[in-house]
Amino acid sequence: MRRGVVRADVRYRHAGFHLEARFELGPGWTVLFGPSGAGKSTLLRILSGLLAPEWGRISLGSRVLTDTDSRTAVEPGQRHIGFVTQRPALFPHLTARANVAFGLHDLTREQREARVAEMLDLLDATALADRRPGALSGGEQQRVALARALAPRPELLLLDEPFAALDTASRTAIVDKLRAIGVPVLYVSHALADAWQMNADAIVLEDGRIEAQGPAREVLAAHRERLLEQLGADAPSELRLRT
Repeated sequence: MRRGVVRADVRYRHAGFHLEARFELGPGWTVLFGPSGAGKSTLLRILSGLLAPEWGRISLGSRVLTDTDSRTAVEPGQRHIGFVTQRPALFPHLTARANVAFGLHDLTREQREARVAEMLDLLDATALADRRPGALSGGEQQRVALARALAPRPELLLLDEPFAALDTASRTAIVDKLRAIGVPVLYVSHALADAWQMNADAIVLEDGRIEAQGPAREVLAAHRERLLEQLGADAPSELRLRT
């Protein structure tokens, strides 16, 4: 896919909060940074269709998802966007297998079963297939939630700090698998080291406005001391030698 997979130019106001965001997302990973209350989760909810902007336009590839001028507003379930938040929000009465299968209504039974098995295997969650969310740990629930989001083959994946319940090794393994799939990702994280180590693009959002966007290692140069603290002994030499 070419650059500009997602294009967005939106304004949103609610209860005194004002968000203005204009940006493009490429085909890889983009990490969205910002302090609490900056508008990160709000922006993801607007992209997913769960919130309507006051004004704006959002396109995914050649499809227009939101255009307030023409009153276009594609429903969340029709956007081909996967969304995983810090809280997995699985259906408590369904098994892990049934949760992953939930959005696959257009497939035959055989195709659905094959896709569910593929996604559970990808997320190392096959052994969880017949268990309900109440019998799963937080990390296990997130694996199932990720499998569910990926099962319909989304054109964009939104991740709002979904790895908080996972240890570093598990998080790294899952990120590597997701990157191998090739789906564009907008990933909210408070860990600057994540973007540096991924060598991803980065967007810095503060007070409802985008302050910077570009290659993470350029955008995050101003945060060198915090990066050194987070990376510790793993900090690369080019970061240590910057002046």
